[in-house]
Amino acid sequence: MILQAAVSASVPTLFLVGIVAGVVATLAMDRVMDRIDEGWTPPRVASGVLTDTHPDESPERLADVVHYVAGTLSGALFVWLLLAAASVLGAGAVATAVAGVVMYPLMVGFFALVVLPRSVGVARQRLRTIRRAWAIEAAVYLLVLVPVVGVAAATL
Repeated sequence: MILQAAVSASVPTLFLVGIVAGVVATLAMDRVMDRIDEGWTPPRVASGVLTDTHPDESPERLADVVHYVAGTLSGALFVWLLLAAASVLGAGAVATAVAGVVMYPLMVGFFALVVLPRSVGVARQRLRTIRRAWAIEAAVYLLVLVPVVGVAAATL
């Protein structure tokens, strides 16, 4: 017996939109990172954790790769959260907003509670500024990502 299922192209298309929007949101985040104290430190922290080096000495190219891969994949994660919220709340602005509200502490918490504590040799005095920088950057990321994906979800 052959199983047949009618699958709409809207879900895979929405994931593609989320991935592209993740790149665009990461580029928007870059503009903010240029302007705030410790703005580029979070990717350097991630690079340092992966290479067991101090963030100031971690490979810059790896930091860029981690930054863009994480930003791209976070777009896909947001789409999953949006679809999960929509399955409970129905499709629309409320589900989009709830997914954004859930995504923010996931982004900030993962960095602040998982990645940053594993960093080698970061002075305690810098930790608050690094967390603040990441919190601002994550907010900017979501301010770009959420409306783009939300509009796409409403039109697909």
